[in-house]
Amino acid sequence: MSYRWVCDDGPVTDVSAAAAPLKEFECPRCAQPATARFYGPCDTCRQDLRASLGNEQHELEKVVFETKINVVPNHVATKE
Repeated sequence: MSYRWVCDDGPVTDVSAAAAPLKEFECPRCAQPATARFYGPCDTCRQDLRASLGNEQHELEKVVFETKINVVPNHVATKE
């Protein structure tokens, strides 16, 4: 995956997520200093969120779309 970054030099360059520069910011969840490539919860908060909110993956049933039967036919089309 690549992202577009505006450099201080002027031109816009494509950068992969692994090569994105590290940013220092305050964690929006615990207000502790954090360093990461993208803004968001720190690693500790991210682990806590996965433990409390994360669920195991499961298969979803595919539902077949069925049309409604209560459609009234067009009067002109049924005229014989």
